[in-house]
Amino acid sequence: MKRILGVLLISLVGIGTALAQDPGARVVGNWAGALKAPNGQLRLVVKIGAGADGTLNATLDSLDQGVTDIPIPRVVLNGNTLQLVMPMLRAQFTGTLNEKGDTITGQWTQGGATLPLVLTRAAAAPGLNRPQEPKPPFPYQVEPVIYPNPRAGIRLAGTLTYPDGKGPFPAVLLIAGSGPSNRDESVFGHKPFWVLADYLTRRGITVLRYDKRGLGASTGNPATATMEDYADDALAGVEYLKTRKDVDPERIGLIGHSEGGTIAPMVANRSPNVSFVVLMAGDGVAGEQILLLQGAAIARAMGADNAVVAEQRARQLEIFALIKQNPDDETARQKLHKYFTDLIDAMTEEQRRAMGDPEAFIQGQIAFAVNPWMRHFLTYDPAAALRKLRVPVLALNGSKDTQVTPTENLAVITAALKESGTTDVTIRELPDLNHLFQTAITGAPQEYAQIEETISPTALQIIGDWVVQHTKAK
Repeated sequence: MKRILGVLLISLVGIGTALAQDPGARVVGNWAGALKAPNGQLRLVVKIGAGADGTLNATLDSLDQGVTDIPIPRVVLNGNTLQLVMPMLRAQFTGTLNEKGDTITGQWTQGGATLPLVLTRAAAAPGLNRPQEPKPPFPYQVEPVIYPNPRAGIRLAGTLTYPDGKGPFPAVLLIAGSGPSNRDESVFGHKPFWVLADYLTRRGITVLRYDKRGLGASTGNPATATMEDYADDALAGVEYLKTRKDVDPERIGLIGHSEGGTIAPMVANRSPNVSFVVLMAGDGVAGEQILLLQGAAIARAMGADNAVVAEQRARQLEIFALIKQNPDDETARQKLHKYFTDLIDAMTEEQRRAMGDPEAFIQGQIAFAVNPWMRHFLTYDPAAALRKLRVPVLALNGSKDTQVTPTENLAVITAALKESGTTDVTIRELPDLNHLFQTAITGAPQEYAQIEETISPTALQIIGDWVVQHTKAK
C-alpha cells in the first residue's frame, strides 16, 4: 500500500506485564469505545482479565488501525477509578466506573493531547469481520517456501499455493506495496494477498507471495532498501518459480499492488521469463507528484476545503525541496528539524495540544522523509519502465482511490504503453473502489478497516478472468 505522509494517533509499540494494585473483578471483561480525533475516529477495545492471584491484566485493540492485543503494562483500579498506563505508547487512560458497572467515562491522554473516551461493557470483544479471509480445508496445496536473493545476500520466505495434480501450472508472483508488508500484505486487519492467492489458485493458478525483506521470516534491512532493491527481491521470486517442476516457466506473470505495480514493470524488463503483468493501482506519474496528488485527494475525502488543500501542497513542496536540495542525510535532518520547529512555533496553542509532543512529531516526520527509499521514490519516473514493456498488461485502478489517483495515473500508463512494444493492453477504472479495491464511500484511508470487504468480487473476477485467459496452455 502506498505510504501516506503523516502519523497515526496511536503508536503500535508496547510490551510488558500488566500489574494491578486492586483485584477489581468489577472491571474484568471487554470494553469498547471510540476516540474522536480531527482526522476521524479510532475504535478501541480494552480487554481486562484477572490472574489467579487477582491481579489485573489488559490488552488494547485498535480496530481502525487493524491491530490487536497491544499489551497494557499497568492497570490500576482505585475505588471506582480505573487507570490504564502505556508508557511505551506515551498514552494513559483514566476513567470512572459508573454504579451499574457498565460504563467507564474518562480521558485518553497521549503525547500531550487529551481526548474524551467512554468505554462501554461489551458481551464479547468487538472484532474485525473479514468474511473473505480463506479458511481451511483448501482444495489446493499450501507450501511454505524459502529461497535466496543472491544479489542481495538475503533469503526471502513466503507461501506457495498450487492446484492439485501434476502440472506444470501457470504461476503468478504477488508484489506488495510500499512500507512494511508480510506475505499477505496485511493492512488494517485485511489480508488482500491471501484473498487474491486463494481466488487465483482455486482457478488453477500457482501463486507465490512473500514477506518483504526484514519482515516475517525474510532477512535483509528495509531501512536501506529502495524500489530497485525490492525489484531484485521480486526477480528472485521469478527465479525461484523457474526451479519448480510443477511451474510452467513459459507462463509466469507478475501482479503488483500500489508500489508493487511500479516494481512489476521493472522486473518484467529484466527477466525474459515474465509473460504478463497486472498493475493494481500502479503508479504512472513520478513519486513527488504521487504524494502531492495523494495528499490533496485524501484531504478532500476528509472534507478539507481548497484553502487547506493548497496550504498542504505548499508545505509538501517545501519539504520535498529540502530533501532533494540536501543529499547529505544529516544536513537534511537538521534543515527539516528547523522547518518543523518553525512550523510548530507558528501554530495556535490549540493546534499544538492536538498535535501532542512536538519533538516526537518532528522526529517522526524526519524519519519518514530522510531515508534511501524516499530519496529514490521522489524522483523515480515509472513511465520509463512502462514504455519498455513487451508483454501483455492489465492495469486497474479504483475510481475512489485517494492514494494513487486514477485520472492522472491511468492517463500516463495508457500513453506510456502506447509507446511500448506491447499491443495486448487492458486498462480499466473500476467504479466505487478504493486503493485496496474495496467498495468504498469516500476512498479515504480511514475507511479501510471499517469496510468488511477485503477485495471487491468484481475486481477479483476481472483479474482472474484476464490471468486465466493469458495463461492458457499453447
